[in-house]
Amino acid sequence: MAQISETDLILNPDGSVYHLHLKPEDISDTIISVGDPERVAKITDRFDRVDFKKSCREFVTHRGLYKGKELTVMSTGMGTDNIEIFLNELDALVNVDLSTRTIKEQKTSLNIIRIGTSGSMQEDIPVGSLLATEIAVGFDTLMCYYELNQSPEEESLSKSLQSETGLPFAPYAVAGSQLLKEKLAFDMLHGNTATCPGFYGPQGRTLRAKNKLPRFMDTLNQFRQGDFRMTNFEMETAGYYALGRLLGHEVLSLNAILANRVTHEFASEPGKIVDDLIQKVLDRV
Repeated sequence: MAQISETDLILNPDGSVYHLHLKPEDISDTIISVGDPERVAKITDRFDRVDFKKSCREFVTHRGLYKGKELTVMSTGMGTDNIEIFLNELDALVNVDLSTRTIKEQKTSLNIIRIGTSGSMQEDIPVGSLLATEIAVGFDTLMCYYELNQSPEEESLSKSLQSETGLPFAPYAVAGSQLLKEKLAFDMLHGNTATCPGFYGPQGRTLRAKNKLPRFMDTLNQFRQGDFRMTNFEMETAGYYALGRLLGHEVLSLNAILANRVTHEFASEPGKIVDDLIQKVLDRV
């Protein structure tokens, strides 16, 4: 079996993967991920015990027990570029023999649940909602570098959205885990999330730099294809879903809606909305 080269899979002197600084024994099969490194401890403070902690750059990892369940909580920072590192190195921990640099014959599928914050782009999805992403659409170019298998429906969405937005590349549309959605999000709103490669211009905001696509959010708000509409936006979910599919993991993104761009409302107590989502996930996972 062919070895993965030392420059394709970089390991630290202690044998851990390069960016996460983790070894296979450091994680569990269920991963709760967040963007903000400080949110990791806010989640694991609820654990019965924490057995492992590691921090490297924006990647903070805690592993422990919550009501008898072994869980790992990790932070990723912002953007699909970080998610690309996060998913590839997590996958290497369970599906590559790091000692021989060879891919294992028996593959492990992780359960990865993103707990994130998001803005609504539809008036009828109010601030304070908890929303599970059914289909994520990536308006970044990450999947230009990977061979992603999309369903005919996903490909049709990609082409239609490119035509509607006028982007020079086709966005990628990917569905999340049906299994995790049924388990965790049975009483939450279900929607379709736009993943943007930035917070300001790509989400239709203008400060001092002139925005080339000032009506981008309006276009997404008004887009319809059958029953499909875009409901909310953030900066990571499409990267999760696409790489999760490529690598064979169950991935679900759960969104605390903190803002509504149509009504121009922002949550007065955003922490309470996020805390509610965290507790629901911990009790159901």
